[in-house]
Amino acid sequence: MSRFSQAISEGDGISVIPSLHGDVAALAAASESAGAEAIAVATAADAATARGASALPVVVRGPLAVREGLEGIQASGADAFVLEYENADGDGVLEALVEDAQLADIDCLLDVGDEEELERALERVDPDIVFITQQRGASEEEALERTLDLLPDVPAGKLVVAESGHVSREQVLALERAGVDALVVRIPASPDFGDAVRDLVER
Repeated sequence: MSRFSQAISEGDGISVIPSLHGDVAALAAASESAGAEAIAVATAADAATARGASALPVVVRGPLAVREGLEGIQASGADAFVLEYENADGDGVLEALVEDAQLADIDCLLDVGDEEELERALERVDPDIVFITQQRGASEEEALERTLDLLPDVPAGKLVVAESGHVSREQVLALERAGVDALVVRIPASPDFGDAVRDLVER
């Protein structure tokens, strides 16, 4: 079990994962101070920066769609990456990337768009983590509703990570009650960033 999956499976309740955009080093340190259990960044280069500023597990939001990209993720010190099923659906890329990640002890978050895509993906690979992303143009409420709709189709024993824009603590708790293990949340970079993260992780 990698550091990322361990962090979100062994924590107390749902794990809040801030998605960092801007001064990655400062935001990574603020996330750790505020009680986040992991952080998400856009690229492998950002992961290396975050690793130098925080001990939290790092997931590269990416997404990754080619095997060669995994080398950069390994070199950055990241603990996990997003694999988008739609972009890796051909010529054995999906299977190869999942296998490569397992051998490298890096978590693969399998990003699926809907119930049909989830079903097709599960016929080909056995991912440990399913990632339900926020579709372009969707509101936070629509993103959360989509997560709740897709959740019953995820096999028991899989970790589920959802994604949304800035949400309330009540919405985070609703996802926790539904069985979501972690939430990647986009919080604007501002002087109040740490307080915003703290408000979402408070128990």
